[in-house]
Amino acid sequence: MLREMFIAKLHRATVSRTEIDYPGSLTVDAELLAKAGIPVHMKVQVVNINNGARFETYVIPGGSGEIIVNGAAARLAQPGDRIIIIAYAILNEDEVARNHPTVLVLDEHNRTID
Repeated sequence: MLREMFIAKLHRATVSRTEIDYPGSLTVDAELLAKAGIPVHMKVQVVNINNGARFETYVIPGGSGEIIVNGAAARLAQPGDRIIIIAYAILNEDEVARNHPTVLVLDEHNRTID
């Protein structure tokens, strides 16, 4: 049996800016993606702590400290909002037993604090 499991999370990331005219996706600091083990173009769920909005998109790499909500999803966030970025993967039973999700807690400048 295959199961969809949580594998990585960037907790309390701060939205740097929004780009409504960008054709889609979520721009995330490339170093944070690497540290969390989230590959470029991976589908993620985004939860906005400030307003409760939830949406799915994919990640693209950005510069240092950048978290940019692009495209239509930009209507669901504002600069300064705190968000949770959650990555999931389809795992088989053996992988489920060995899954230890990576959780990075971020400060207001999107630097890892835990």
